[in-house]
Amino acid sequence: MPKPPDTGFAKRRDAALEAKKELLKKIQSVPKPTEADLKAKAAAAAEREARRLEREQAKKEEAERAAAEAARAKDEAERAAAEARREEADRLVREEAERKAERDRRYAARKARGR
Repeated sequence: MPKPPDTGFAKRRDAALEAKKELLKKIQSVPKPTEADLKAKAAAAAEREARRLEREQAKKEEAERAAAEAARAKDEAERAAAEARREEADRLVREEAERKAERDRRYAARKARGR
């Protein structure tokens, strides 16, 4: 197998330096953005920001609407529960009155039989 040619440190260093110079030339040859390009980018960024703010505002309004709807539903549920408790209490009072009336009727019938 043939021996590779001797590449000394200086040759490797020079090759690396030359590669860096070529890379720098390549980077510098890229056209710089013009004033119009920069303004267009700034306008696009401003539009994106405006749309983002619009979306955030819409989300905030939707959350407020949902919270109001939840509060309204909660109030309605509480009212319905209170109404149910009142109806249950009225029913219990009515049943108690009916039981007392039946007891009084039986008592009166027993008294009438005993006379």
